[in-house]
Amino acid sequence: MVLHIVVVAAAAVHILLRPHRQPESRAAWLILVLLLPYVGALVYLLVGQTNVGRRRVERLKAAFRKLPPPETAPGWPSASQVQNQHAALFAVGRSISGYAPTGGNSARLMEDSDAAIRALVADIDAAVDHVHLLFYIWLADRNGTAVAEAVQRAARRGVACRVLVDDLGSRALVRGPLWRDMAGAGVEVRRALVIGNPLLRALTGRIDLRNHRKIAVIDNRITYCGSQNCADPEFLPKARFAPWVDVLMRFEGPVVRQNQHLFASDWMGNGGGDIGHLLRQQMVDTKPGFTAQVVATGPTFRNSAMPEMFETLIYAAKRSLFVTTPYYVPDAAMQAALCACANRGVETTIIFPARNDDFAVAAASRSYYLDLLQAGVTIFEYEAGLLHAKTLTMDGAISLIGSANMDRRSFDLNYENNILLEDVDLTTTLRARQEAYLERCRQILPEEVGRWSVWKRLRNNGLAIVGPVL
Repeated sequence: MVLHIVVVAAAAVHILLRPHRQPESRAAWLILVLLLPYVGALVYLLVGQTNVGRRRVERLKAAFRKLPPPETAPGWPSASQVQNQHAALFAVGRSISGYAPTGGNSARLMEDSDAAIRALVADIDAAVDHVHLLFYIWLADRNGTAVAEAVQRAARRGVACRVLVDDLGSRALVRGPLWRDMAGAGVEVRRALVIGNPLLRALTGRIDLRNHRKIAVIDNRITYCGSQNCADPEFLPKARFAPWVDVLMRFEGPVVRQNQHLFASDWMGNGGGDIGHLLRQQMVDTKPGFTAQVVATGPTFRNSAMPEMFETLIYAAKRSLFVTTPYYVPDAAMQAALCACANRGVETTIIFPARNDDFAVAAASRSYYLDLLQAGVTIFEYEAGLLHAKTLTMDGAISLIGSANMDRRSFDLNYENNILLEDVDLTTTLRARQEAYLERCRQILPEEVGRWSVWKRLRNNGLAIVGPVL
């Protein structure tokens, strides 16, 4: 009995004193510890703290600080011209990760996942100086092998190739022959956030804090950003949810240097050599183009930065807001922002997957439907696979794409990378892609949600209570 009290009291005190925790998150952990004292305390020890390890944090932060800011490169273009009504959006982005909005960018939206891989392989085959790739998940399937073989070809002709993958998300790759083949061809390969012995790692940092970024930088000239991992849309580890439908954009212009800076900080922060010299290379002559900005978040950046970015965009919308996200477990502020958006007359549309690879997240997401619908948000569920695209378009001029979901993991736990941009033409193109998804969607109406069984509502609402610990 005494041990029981000590365990509960110690865990409760730690939960209540831990900084940067939302009240609902504290409440969820307290309920778990009170109901299952020993199991709850152990789970909290393993996954209840946003801690990647003190030494690791110092290394990652030091790498980010050490690198020269992108705008110090010779020939960096003059300040971009952001529309006054959008200036605050980019100010928030800059306050998060320090990257200033920069003009002179161009981009092309890839047709689909396979077309994106073909374009990436073609760019790697044309590389003359360096190829940098970072993926959360890299599979040794058709597309993953095609990219790996292209990197090997580049390395053999003398191009400096650096590949960084998340140690958990790409665990099958790093244990297989394709990883060894890349290393044998001269590719520098590294693992981000190495787990090692899970029991020992749990003592120094949370195991499931992952590098969820997807970054490709080629010759300081081209970068890719979006939701796509280095894998086939059939995504064999979870084939029953396939195809996985993603969005990827190919960028040129100064924003490439910002993604380069972010890759370099991850590379050096995870034990790679100093590649800061690449950020000092002369900028090529920039052409007229749109304004863009990298928005990077993670446990070593400002707390709750990603939801702040999302909520700023939602509150700024005046005419239209269209969102696609596979995982929706919002904090109270984000749910309120979306309801307020529709309540003030903004055309607000969200697409979720009809079948989600994470049943708990899917159920928790649906617990929020009724409030959204009653506020006037239009909800669709995509039925032709798992819509994995993370996109936001606003007022026909602003787009946000990248790796971040609208869930607690992307908000607090994962390292994410997004690009915020201001451009009517590109936003129109992305909005058209979002609307094309509607052809394979089913609209969710308030009457349908009202007919859900008691059991379904109990399951959804019960899992939403523990959403802060998902």
